[in-house]
Amino acid sequence: MGKALIIAEKPSVAGDIAKALGGMKREKDYFESEDFVVSSAVGHLLELAVPEEYEVKRGKWSFEKLPHMPPRFALNPIAKSESRLKVLQKLIKRKDVDTIINACDAGREGELIFRNIIAHTSAKQPIKRLWLQSMTPAAIRDGFSHLRSDTEMRPLADASVCRSEADWLVGINGTRAMTAFNSKTGGFHLTTVGRVQTPTLAIVVEREQLIRKFVPRDYWELHGTFAAAKGEYPGRWFDEKFTKGDSKDNELRAERIWEKDRAEAIKAKCEGKPGIVTEESKPSTSMSPLLYDLTSLQRDANGRFGFSAKNTLGLAQALYEKHKVLTYPRTDARALPEDYVNTVKQTLQSLSGTGYDGFCDKILKEGWVRPNKRIFNNAKISDHFAIIPTGQAPKNLSEPEQKLYELVTKRFLAIFYPAAEFLVTTRITRVEGEAFKTEGKVLVKPGWLEVYGKEAATEDSPTIAPVDQNETVQTKAIELKENVTKPPPRYSEATLLSAMEGAGKLVDDEELRDAMSERGLGTPATRAAIIEGLISEQYIHREHRELKPTAKAFSLITLLSGLGVETLTKPEMTGNWEYQLKQMERGDLHREEFMKEIRELTEDIVGRAKQYEHDTIPGDFGKLAVPCPKCGGEIHENYKKFQCQKCDFALWKIAAGRQYEPAEIESLIRDKQVGPLQGFRSKQGFPFAAMVKLTPEFEAKFDFGDDQKENGDAEVDFTGKEPLG
Repeated sequence: MGKALIIAEKPSVAGDIAKALGGMKREKDYFESEDFVVSSAVGHLLELAVPEEYEVKRGKWSFEKLPHMPPRFALNPIAKSESRLKVLQKLIKRKDVDTIINACDAGREGELIFRNIIAHTSAKQPIKRLWLQSMTPAAIRDGFSHLRSDTEMRPLADASVCRSEADWLVGINGTRAMTAFNSKTGGFHLTTVGRVQTPTLAIVVEREQLIRKFVPRDYWELHGTFAAAKGEYPGRWFDEKFTKGDSKDNELRAERIWEKDRAEAIKAKCEGKPGIVTEESKPSTSMSPLLYDLTSLQRDANGRFGFSAKNTLGLAQALYEKHKVLTYPRTDARALPEDYVNTVKQTLQSLSGTGYDGFCDKILKEGWVRPNKRIFNNAKISDHFAIIPTGQAPKNLSEPEQKLYELVTKRFLAIFYPAAEFLVTTRITRVEGEAFKTEGKVLVKPGWLEVYGKEAATEDSPTIAPVDQNETVQTKAIELKENVTKPPPRYSEATLLSAMEGAGKLVDDEELRDAMSERGLGTPATRAAIIEGLISEQYIHREHRELKPTAKAFSLITLLSGLGVETLTKPEMTGNWEYQLKQMERGDLHREEFMKEIRELTEDIVGRAKQYEHDTIPGDFGKLAVPCPKCGGEIHENYKKFQCQKCDFALWKIAAGRQYEPAEIESLIRDKQVGPLQGFRSKQGFPFAAMVKLTPEFEAKFDFGDDQKENGDAEVDFTGKEPLG
């Protein structure tokens, strides 16, 4: 009788599987019993490559060799893990191995790791799929009693290969084309482009453009203090006739007054005058948040603890694999299977000894675990369900692991509790025809907020003094508060993850965000790596919790927008590719159809880059308000420079990783100096500020002052240097 070879994604998982199955003897690189051989990869063992006969030997960074689209791809072993590949190859070739079981992570990437191994080794044995949601021994044994067929897994396999090939075609050709374009005037200026990376960058750049263009506006608010029979209470003036209508002005609010004279007139009109009060109280409910998928967990962990998306994924993976206290984390689902009601009850019973006893006992005693489409819904699940605790008691968790475990466990408990109930009071005080609003919110029944205790204590508004309906009150004081509008905030990882999930649209409503997630940028498993990639490529700097795009980022998005490569600058269009991959996973779209579109997109990107010179790229460019200091001619902005139209005078737009604004260049030309300007970066990546001076030779040079010159620091001259990207 033959044996089944089980291939896990990493050695630790292979060990867990061997332990769960039992009866295993450990060899050097695998485990073996009478029925099974268990071994593993160490992540990706192979990478996509071009077959020798189709590889571009010389001139790969030139337009003549683009687009580069081999009719087929090869797989090359990754050098650092080649020994592991040889172990698997040897096991696959064994004569007693008559079945291969794919036990790699249950998702698109795990499928790709396994399929690449099978393709490279030319394995001919029948294939079965182990699909795990949890790493407890019982869950592993249960998974082996429900192995999936190879036919069932073919759509996911196709989607995994298409994702890999599409990223290669767009990434390699896009990067080579943009690098060739930026290197036309000399030098080599690597400009990386990615199918998902670049649209994500476009989101961050668009927000930064809004911040830079933002013009603050003054406005005023009136805050009154009113004396009723039973005490004083505050109220804020608002315009009862206010409607936003079709206005695109996002700053309009009912309580804002845009003219100081009008605000002062209302204040004078109402001070010391009596007012009439009307009040309405309505019950209000608040449902518990949905269970976590990976993206919502990363978002909350970043907002609450400052964890990066990458760190949260690593912690969740450890809690799943190593500690076995959470279910599979790389999921995009926020619901549980409909047949999971009894499993949840067992999980709650298991959690009774972990400090959550009171909550677990109450949920079970009240019978709150019952069929409910918001929690148990097969239509909301693809390959994996939401992240929940397994019921196994956590031991020896690090502080960050404990924080993340508590986040998931409290969310799991809260979803079974009833809604929180509030009494919301809206009070209107009218003085001389002007309305002042007072709002109060009192927690009546905590419901799910009970799980969070003091964490949720901010839900109540301050208690307001009671009044009788139509009571006459006295206006004791009115304070005129001056404010200024603020620009939109920069993205944090939490808000960028939300934007990626909604393909650039920031969606606050959890149910709507859930519905849009199929058209998001990337997948829950890849979004952290995309953000980290943008940071390592110097397109984004992480400053505390803010993500700030660099001059290199602006330059790339300006270039792509000017070329009209909308697929890489419009996130919603790239979100559609992700949707098509999801369709493929479900068997609703053929691989050939998807790849045909990707090849057409690749040809379009390269074709557009070939059409322009660096100074002919269309864009939102203007002319400077100051004349050329050399000849008096007009100075126009283009993609890379501020260039005189009559002579050779030009100033590069980027120096030391910072892009000059037109107004700064105007100051430099007019006053022969500008600054000190913030935001420059040294070659080592450290930020610095400097004065910039225009020399008699009409060159822009940094001036660090006499102190640094005395210390031997030379001036840095960036004149004539090309920007990276």
